[in-house]
Amino acid sequence: MKTTLSVILFAIGLSGVVPVIAHHSFAAEYDANKPVELRGVVTRIEWTNPHAHCYLDVADANAAVANWCVELAPPKALLECGWRATTLHVGDTVTFRGAAAKDGSHRANARQVALADGRVLSAGSSGGDVPPSY
Repeated sequence: MKTTLSVILFAIGLSGVVPVIAHHSFAAEYDANKPVELRGVVTRIEWTNPHAHCYLDVADANAAVANWCVELAPPKALLECGWRATTLHVGDTVTFRGAAAKDGSHRANARQVALADGRVLSAGSSGGDVPPSY
């Protein structure tokens, strides 16, 4: 009986640790010294934990289009920054400022977003640096 109770308590304790282990730090994935400004058309929005994501098609100087994944704060933090689940829409043209991924992939961590209606909102970055101003 003691063994069964110990196993159950260990499993309950482990279930609270696994999400923490799976979560990454800003510095593990993004480089604050690689600022990026992305202007593009929203193709998908994921309003999920532990981070919301926005995907957008961004054209480079040669008109080649790449789909970028921009990481935002968790939904609760975005709500505190003035966001709603309906703030972004597929088809909106927006501009994100933030930090590029260390590995050179089409991923970024957002600091601010200029929305299609002209509003500028904080993206609740976990980068810890001062957001750039528009």
